[in-house]
Amino acid sequence: MRVVIDGQKCQGHQMCAIAAPEVFGSDDYGNAVLLIDGDVPAALEAKVRRAEGNCPEHAIRIEP
Repeated sequence: MRVVIDGQKCQGHQMCAIAAPEVFGSDDYGNAVLLIDGDVPAALEAKVRRAEGNCPEHAIRIEP
């Protein structure tokens, strides 16, 4: 799976970083950034799905 963050939607709540700190961090403005390039390791997929579901702005998209 791959993850995409829509920077236009992200409001910096950091729910993604709480759910999956290995995958999501923040920029200088507090908006989400990806900490990994490419495919998400299988061991972190459940955390990424939780982050996607907890994002208030639906700024996280999971791609196969």
